[in-house]
Amino acid sequence: MSTVRGNAIVGQSGGPTSAINATLSGVIRGASLSDSIDKLYGMVNGVEGLLNKSIIDLSYLFGDDDNLNALELTPASALGSCRKKLPKIEDDEEFYKNVFAIFKEYNIRYFFYIGGNDSMDTVDKLSKYSKKSDYEIRIIGVPKTIDNDLPMIDHAPGFGSAAKFIATTIKEIAADCAVYTTKAVTIVEMMGRDAGWLTCAAALPKYYDGLGADLIYLPEKPFDDDKFISDVKNELKKHPNVVVAVSEGIRYENGNYVGASNQSGAVDVFGHKYLAGTAKNLEALVKKEIGCKVRSVELNLPQRCSAHLVSATDIDESISIGRHAVKIALDGKSGEMASIIRVSGIEYKTELTSVPVCEVANNVKLVPNEYINEKGNNVTRECVEYIIPLIQGEKNIIYKNGMPTHIRLK
Repeated sequence: MSTVRGNAIVGQSGGPTSAINATLSGVIRGASLSDSIDKLYGMVNGVEGLLNKSIIDLSYLFGDDDNLNALELTPASALGSCRKKLPKIEDDEEFYKNVFAIFKEYNIRYFFYIGGNDSMDTVDKLSKYSKKSDYEIRIIGVPKTIDNDLPMIDHAPGFGSAAKFIATTIKEIAADCAVYTTKAVTIVEMMGRDAGWLTCAAALPKYYDGLGADLIYLPEKPFDDDKFISDVKNELKKHPNVVVAVSEGIRYENGNYVGASNQSGAVDVFGHKYLAGTAKNLEALVKKEIGCKVRSVELNLPQRCSAHLVSATDIDESISIGRHAVKIALDGKSGEMASIIRVSGIEYKTELTSVPVCEVANNVKLVPNEYINEKGNNVTRECVEYIIPLIQGEKNIIYKNGMPTHIRLK
């Protein structure tokens, strides 16, 4: 493709993370340095906002380091988000004609979409339609997800900060539980429908400080009630307070979710079930089979919005990948997702690249077998060593009236 001059637009989609606005800042910083991008627009509530022409001009932030620095440490999606599944091109070509009419109206030549697996489906479909159109536009996916389940990337921006929150919270819970001699079981539930990456982070404090999760269960391995009870009993023989970490998506051999009885059965537009209640069901099971003191804790939204405890590595990489997405587009690529490669060696080092978004969309990267112990009730040292570099470093959070300061986009 030849160099094209015009405006750019960026949106955020899917579940927020505490680092997603750092990626947005990276896109803004990258766009501000380009002579080929005149204005940068923001979609309010993702592609839904684009369709409604709910669009704001972000160019006022060009060169504004103070506001961009604040944006990078602001939780949730500053532009708002959505979960909209685009139709198949062959089923509704008129839909895509309308989208491209909006692109032409605003002279959009660069499209950046920050999101996870389902968001990359949006990028893929728009990119494929662009090849049928006579309108030159470059469409780039920018990765994010706390679930870390995006393929074709070493780790997803947003995961490191969520992992840091989980590791820290598990360490604090374990310390609290350890003050008593009464036998007790505490079951902590993390997000993760199909992949257990987040729950893996619960292993970190025990490896490095000796106090953390005693048992860890992931969706990658079938769950068994009897084996679980046996595991808990064995741990209770070693010490009176047992901490268990479970993914919300753990399921039995037959595919049924452990928390199914506490779930509504509702699904989102992508067909994903809303999950909850896994730890609560296991609490009831322990109470019935063991009879000791037991409680369940569902970490829920704080996993993805605790910006006061972000990983500096995660924030810095999120900014970099946003800037890199702009570079990919300016280099003439389209239908790509910005990606991270981990360079092998003693010291943690990464390189930025790009991959075809069609190989990412709607696919899931699972925790590999070598990261799970043989008993299926914990993770290996390899897994811990994979995660530990991603949670390194802290950011200088600015407080006002005792609370962290955040920014809202105009």
